[in-house]
Amino acid sequence: MTVIDRPQSFALTEPVRGFLKKQHQLLIGGKWVPALSGKTFDVIDPSTGEVITKVAAADAADIDLAVAAARRAFDHGPWGKSKGLERAKLLWKLADKIDEHAEEMATLETLDNGKPIKMSRIADIPGSAENLRYNAGWAGKITGDTIPASLPGNFHSYTVREPVGVVGAIIPWNFPLAMAIAKIGPALAAGCTIVLKPAEQTPLTAIRLGEFIQEVGFPEGVINIVTGFGETAGVALVDHPGVDKVAFTGSTATGKAIVRACAATLKRVSLELGGKSPTVILPDADLAKAIPGASRSIFFNSGQVCAAGSRLFAHKKIFDEVVGGIAEEAKRLKVGPGLSPETEIGPLVSEEQFQRVTGYLAAGAKEGARVMVGGQSVGNRGYFVEPTILADTVRDMSVRQEEIFGPVLCAMSFDDEDLEKIAAEANDTTYGLAATIWTRDISAGHKLAKLLKAGSIRINGGGLDHAVPFGGYKQSGWGRENGKDGVELFTEVKAVSVNLS
Repeated sequence: MTVIDRPQSFALTEPVRGFLKKQHQLLIGGKWVPALSGKTFDVIDPSTGEVITKVAAADAADIDLAVAAARRAFDHGPWGKSKGLERAKLLWKLADKIDEHAEEMATLETLDNGKPIKMSRIADIPGSAENLRYNAGWAGKITGDTIPASLPGNFHSYTVREPVGVVGAIIPWNFPLAMAIAKIGPALAAGCTIVLKPAEQTPLTAIRLGEFIQEVGFPEGVINIVTGFGETAGVALVDHPGVDKVAFTGSTATGKAIVRACAATLKRVSLELGGKSPTVILPDADLAKAIPGASRSIFFNSGQVCAAGSRLFAHKKIFDEVVGGIAEEAKRLKVGPGLSPETEIGPLVSEEQFQRVTGYLAAGAKEGARVMVGGQSVGNRGYFVEPTILADTVRDMSVRQEEIFGPVLCAMSFDDEDLEKIAAEANDTTYGLAATIWTRDISAGHKLAKLLKAGSIRINGGGLDHAVPFGGYKQSGWGRENGKDGVELFTEVKAVSVNLS
C-alpha cells in the first residue's frame, strides 16, 4: 500500500472557491432562504478533518415551508398539469448544466465526500447527468393497460398511472450527487414534486444542483432542497402529513425507523438499504479477472458502497491464490486525499464513520479474525483506513454478519461444489442486496444466481445500468430503483371501468 503525502491544500479553481465562500441556504419555493432558526452547521473535508464551509440547518419549521411549496406546485401549479415532453426537456437541460460544470461538481464532490477525484470525474458526475437523460425518456412513456373483461357484461376497463404526489427524498453520503439524481430523475419524470434532504455530511453538490435547477427554469416549488440533520429535518420530513411518499437510501436501521413512522398515515415508502454482499469464486473461474474484480468490489469508494462485495467465498483449491492476489491488489492501492490525481483509496467520510470502521477492525481481531493485509488507520490527520482482508472469519463474528461500510473484506473458503450448499452459505445473512459470481461455467453461474437471495446478481463482473432495476431482498429494502420499475415507484395505479351496455 502506498500512502500519498497529504499537503495542507490543493489548488482550487475560482468557481469552487467562490462557491465555498457563499452563504449556503435552503432552496424552498424557488428561492434561497436561511433556516428560520438562523442555525448553520459545518461541512468537513474528510481528508483533513477541517471545516471548508457552513450550510443552513433546517428543522421542522423549514420542512413545513418546503412541503407546502411542493404541495402548491403539485396541486395548483403548472407542474401538475405538465406534459411528459415538457418535463423531459427540463430534465435534459439540467443534465446539460451538470455537464457544463462537470469539473466544478467533481471537485465539490471530492472535497465533501473524500472520494478520489478521478472517480468523481469518470463516474459520479457524468453518470448523474446520464441518469437524468435516461429518466427524461420515461416522462412521456408512463402508461396503463387495457384489461379484457372476465365476468359477464359489456365493460371497458383500463388503468392509468398517476404521480404519487409530493415526495420526501432522503439520501446518503456515499454518492451524494448520484443519489440525489436517482430520486429526482424518476420522481420528476413521473410528474411528482420533491423535497430533497441531502446527507448532513455531504450537502455541497446538492446545493450547487439547486442553483442549476433555478437557472434551467423549473417552476417554483417543484424541487426543494433542505440541508439539515436526520434527527431534525429528516424526521420532520418523514412525519409530515403533506408528504405522499418517502424515498430513502441509507442504513437498514434508519429504514426500519422510517417504516414505523410512516405506519400512522400509510404513506408510500421505498427503501434502498444496507448489504453484506457475497462474492463467490468457483474453482473454474478466470482468476485474472476475478481477483481484480473482487478487489474493486470491496475497495471501490473505500468500501462505502451498499452493494460492496464484503464477504468473499472462494473454493479451497484456489483460496490461497485468490486471497493472496487480492492482498497484492490492496498493497498496490494508493491511499491519500481525494483531490490528489494519484489517489485510489480516499478517506472515510467522517469521524463517526472512521470510528465505526476501526471499531469493527478491533472487534474482528478480538473475535479471532486473522488480518492478512491492512487493519490499521493511516496517519494522524483525516479519516484514512488501510484496505483490509480478514481471514478465518466464522458465522457469529460481527465483522461477518454486520455491514461495516468500509474497505474491509471477510474471506472464507468452501470445499463443496454443490451449488445449493454454496448458496446457503452465501445467503446466511439478514441482507439480500447484491451478489457476484465468478465462473467459466455459465450454466453453473445461472443456476447459482437462481439460488442466491439477492436483488442484483452479477456474473463475471456485470455492471450497473440506469435501465436495470436495483434493490434488495430481506432487510436490504423495499422496491426497485432504475428502469421502468424505478419510475413506477413514484406512481399510483388507478383502475377505470365503464359500463358500455
